[in-house]
Amino acid sequence: MITYVIYRLLQVGRRDPRMPKGPPTLPVLGNLHQIPPTGFYRKLIREWGKEYGGVFSLKFGSSNVIVLCDRKAVHDLVDKKGLMYADRPHSYVGQLITQGDHMVLSSNDPITREKRRAATHNLSPRIIDEKLAPIQESEITQLMFDFLETPEDFFKHFRRVTASIACTLVYGQRAPTYDSFWGHCVYDALQFFGQALEPGANPPVDEFPFLKIWPTRWSYWKKRAFASGAAMDAIWSKSRAFVEERRRRGEKRDCVADRLLDEYEEKGFPMTQHAFDNLLREMVEGGAETTSSSLLTLMLALAKNPHIQEKARKEIDAICGTDRSPTWSDFKDMPYINCIVKEGMCWRPVISSGLPHRNNKEDEYEGMLIPKDSTIFIPIWALQHSEHLGFKDPESFNPDRYINHPKLANDYAGSPDYNMPHHYAYGAGRRMCPGIHLAERNQWRMLSKILWAFQINEPTDPITGKTIPIDPEAYETGLLHAPLPFKASIKPRSSAHIDTIRREMAEARKVFVKWE
Repeated sequence: MITYVIYRLLQVGRRDPRMPKGPPTLPVLGNLHQIPPTGFYRKLIREWGKEYGGVFSLKFGSSNVIVLCDRKAVHDLVDKKGLMYADRPHSYVGQLITQGDHMVLSSNDPITREKRRAATHNLSPRIIDEKLAPIQESEITQLMFDFLETPEDFFKHFRRVTASIACTLVYGQRAPTYDSFWGHCVYDALQFFGQALEPGANPPVDEFPFLKIWPTRWSYWKKRAFASGAAMDAIWSKSRAFVEERRRRGEKRDCVADRLLDEYEEKGFPMTQHAFDNLLREMVEGGAETTSSSLLTLMLALAKNPHIQEKARKEIDAICGTDRSPTWSDFKDMPYINCIVKEGMCWRPVISSGLPHRNNKEDEYEGMLIPKDSTIFIPIWALQHSEHLGFKDPESFNPDRYINHPKLANDYAGSPDYNMPHHYAYGAGRRMCPGIHLAERNQWRMLSKILWAFQINEPTDPITGKTIPIDPEAYETGLLHAPLPFKASIKPRSSAHIDTIRREMAEARKVFVKWE
């Protein structure tokens, strides 16, 4: 009996020989001992992806992990077989934090599908272009105005504008400043979320389930998860309370919360109130943090590449001059702006290792076994920085790669044109980010207006006058891959541009009234 138990224990961590190849394993641990606390996304491509090929496997204890470092494999499996690969691997810590009510972490169950239906409908191009466009244009006008007033606070300005657009869309309430509740609530909540789910912050409880029974009073990681969940619930309960109080006064607004409350109060709620609160918060989280991080990456890249700014301005100035800033109606006439947005998403994707999928049936790919309930990694950074897969000079910031791809990223997602990887930053298959349309429109609008109005450079030393280089590798190492704080020189291009910004800001204030 003891011999059998030892034998079975030693089988844990071993790779089924029918699975894709991968690095050698150790008994019990598998490959867990080889996972770095930071930089996991780079290891997947620079070492293992090159050594073991575009599809390889890892063992995390008894769990099977399949890594798709090949764009064709992503297309053939996750896109073409979307329903089979639409689940998420179980996250015990995520369950503790969210009570199982977070759309990003949940499996493809009926409540998750209802949440995605609601999010997809309310974040559709039609809804955004018909209902949100005036808010987006006005909020981004304030962004330009804020750059005029306090350019040194551009980190806060980006966070305010993306939070304000998302909160107006979802809760019907804008954020006039970053320090207002609606300006920072989403970032406060995500800070708790990120701390509790940061890679390496928790023991491998999903791989070794016996760790779940360890008493909470002796488990810092459990206590942190419960505390993070409580803090996040307090923030989003307060947001919901704002909406309910407004509705009690007889004031309804054209926003997601009011539309869904009207629908569910008539038909019946398809989920708990906690799950509903989380649906609203998930839409704000997805619409704020990732977009602000992407815009900060673009600011960093443009400061280091002034020649790209000049090329973009030739396109902008030919259409807008100094009398007006660009609007979404100019999209088709300014294709280079779209190229810059796409390159930013590829150069420094916000979720560098991607959000894992799980297959609900056994599958095979090119003769290799993919066991049921495997964790499927789509390593976004790897897919977008892989020279051996044909992506030349990936470390350079080169928007010209996309000159022949003028459409939005969503138009290429799931299409046979899988070799251009700019859409993978939004995920793949049936779990692709439902906020892709909002994110692309926000980024294009902000980038076009900023390039129209401002010259962006690396800062200079006030004493020596020498340029202070920005470090393009200085990024956060947690779940989100955002630039660490950096300084930049942001100066208006001319007095005519300043006058136009102030004039457009006066018009924007008229739009803000109904959302304050």
